[in-house]
Amino acid sequence: MAGNTTPSPERLHIVVVGKRNSGKSSLVNALTGQAASLVSDVPGTTTDPVRKAIEIPEAGPCLLIDTAGFDDDASGLGGKRIKATEAALDSADIVIFIFTDGDSCEREWFRKISLKDIPVIPTVNVMPKGCGNHASGKPMPAEEITGQPPVIVNAATGEGRERLFGAIRDIRSKESRRSVTGDLVKEGDLVMLVMPQDSGAPEGRLILPQSRTIRELLEKKCTVVCCTPEGMEDALKRTAAAPHLIITDSQAFDTAWRLKPEGSLITSFSILFAALKGDVRTFLKGAEALDGLTGRSRILIAEACTHAPASEDIGRVKIPGMLRKRFGEGICIDIVSGKDFPEDLTGYDLIIHCGACMFNRRLVLSRIRAAAAQNVPITNYGMTLAWAGGILGKVALPEEAGTPATGKRD
Repeated sequence: MAGNTTPSPERLHIVVVGKRNSGKSSLVNALTGQAASLVSDVPGTTTDPVRKAIEIPEAGPCLLIDTAGFDDDASGLGGKRIKATEAALDSADIVIFIFTDGDSCEREWFRKISLKDIPVIPTVNVMPKGCGNHASGKPMPAEEITGQPPVIVNAATGEGRERLFGAIRDIRSKESRRSVTGDLVKEGDLVMLVMPQDSGAPEGRLILPQSRTIRELLEKKCTVVCCTPEGMEDALKRTAAAPHLIITDSQAFDTAWRLKPEGSLITSFSILFAALKGDVRTFLKGAEALDGLTGRSRILIAEACTHAPASEDIGRVKIPGMLRKRFGEGICIDIVSGKDFPEDLTGYDLIIHCGACMFNRRLVLSRIRAAAAQNVPITNYGMTLAWAGGILGKVALPEEAGTPATGKRD
């Protein structure tokens, strides 16, 4: 049951690709044990990607994503379906690639996926005709193209299902579990979390960065003290020793920095998630571009969440207000949310991304690569607000940043 309640960003994203009628939807149904995707002999039945949560033993919570055939007509609606398949690959941790005849289309798509450095499980579906979608694939083209023997499955009977699960487990086992706090804390440390509960927070529960950080700190056997910015001073008086680390919501940086005891490290949830979900070195470098902004600069603010803006909204209200106050009303600020992200970034002087708690790491890294390819600096909310408060060079960063302020101890 726990696997069904795991948030989508915390799941292993497994994208199933192949040509039309290669048996993608039938395979997804066989893996999930239920009709998650519509199956038909009519090519192009799958339009938008279909997502289904699944728990794979020893691999953990996963998200299977069934996509439209990449050999669709590239014009009109078919072209939009291909674009949706390409977008699904941006978040793929693993690709199950169903091969049929090894033609130029399959070769080109395998090359395209390989350039994204996504682990691929070559698969051949021997599902017979007359059982919904069918495939006539043979192992030889798949092995020739990928350099590894494919997993042979029969989506109609479920044969090969466990072999495919085994291939997923093998890839999963080679990846180390990423840490929120990295090397900033050790067993026995006192950690204070400063968490404003604004109107955007879901009623009755903590937001994902807060809950995940608390869970990890408890697993590391740290002592955790939680408070609001208004209660931080009183919380510090009640603790026998100063916290080793203070983790604050970025919006409360000013308060937390002012009250921080000497010797305590300080960082924010957004900065920690910059390392967890992206590349903290790139975000830190991107923050340098803030110094060069002018009243004629153009900024892109990218949010993972899609919600109606509140008066205290950090990405749509507070950061734009801070930038306009500092650089003038003439500064141009565009805001995108969810999966919307411009292909052409060249008109922007800086991209400011949220902490991406609602995205998986692959998707954030794909955006970082897109920005780098177009020579546009990218940073995130936490680093932007630390810069605004004049403390960016003083906040603690996880080990991935490679800075001296990591909290490592001999």
